[in-house]
Amino acid sequence: MRLLRLAAGNCELALPRAGARRTSCSVPRVPDPFLHELRVRYGECDPQGIVFNANYLLYCDVAFTELWRAAVGPWQDMVQRGVDAVVAEANLRFRSPARFDDELVLRAQVMRLGKTAITTDIDVLRDEQLLVQGRLRHVCVATETWRKTDVPEWVRAGLRRFADVDAERGEAQG
Repeated sequence: MRLLRLAAGNCELALPRAGARRTSCSVPRVPDPFLHELRVRYGECDPQGIVFNANYLLYCDVAFTELWRAAVGPWQDMVQRGVDAVVAEANLRFRSPARFDDELVLRAQVMRLGKTAITTDIDVLRDEQLLVQGRLRHVCVATETWRKTDVPEWVRAGLRRFADVDAERGEAQG
């Protein structure tokens, strides 16, 4: 029996006899990113007729909040359980501007689920064109003390739905 390894994953193709085939694959499941659509409103544009740069942070916040709602539930449920998540870092890389009435897609994926922090990449797209790359890092805090606390397991379990396959690798680092 000859075995052929395929380069596109951990697959083997067994060829025991001429004409007979048997395959065995163990390709990791790649989660789908979270997608949210919005239309650029007139008030979000500057005198140049393009989206004012600070509004992309608002778009990122909208994407993260809607991802959270789909994965974990309403934000207030977490707060009522004594935990909140606050922005510790926000980064934007601008590629091309969006304009009034553009239909945008916000594509979000949790890239890291650390011990106390969650890092999310958010791309702003018009059609398939990448306009802005965003990255948010949220830190979980206890609502009574506002001190850092671990990401609760029930939050972690919900966010895995939109998490990169390596999101929890090395999670003890924070």
